[in-house]
Amino acid sequence: QVQLVESGGGLVQAGGSLRLSCAASGSIFSINAMGWYRQAPGKQRELVAAITSGGSTGYASSVKGRFTISRDNAKNTVYLQMNSLKPEDTAVYYCNAEGLYYSRSTFNSWGQGTQVTVSS
Repeated sequence: QVQLVESGGGLVQAGGSLRLSCAASGSIFSINAMGWYRQAPGKQRELVAAITSGGSTGYASSVKGRFTISRDNAKNTVYLQMNSLKPEDTAVYYCNAEGLYYSRSTFNSWGQGTQVTVSS
C-alpha cells in the first residue's frame, strides 16, 4: 500500500502564496506520474497540475503561469508552489501518484486532501 501525506494548506489573502507538499511512502518501486487535483464545494474534482518522472509538466489553463509543480524523485515528494492566489482557487487539494510496487503491480493512490482557502 502507498500512503500520500499532504501538507502546506491554509488560509491566505488574495494575491498571496502557498506551497503544498506531498510525500509518498510504502512499497514503492517507482512512481511514474504525480499530480495535484482540487475540488471546490459543489464542483467536480479537477486536475490542477501533473509531472512525470522525467520532469514533464502540465497545467490546467486556470493556473498556468501562477502555479508551479515540481518533484524530488529521491524523496518521492511532489510540490505545488501557488502564487497570485485568487478566491476561486479555494478548494480541497488532493495529491495523486501512479506507479509500481516492488511486486511490479500498479498503484494509483490519493492523499487525504488539504484545504486551501483564499480570502478576497
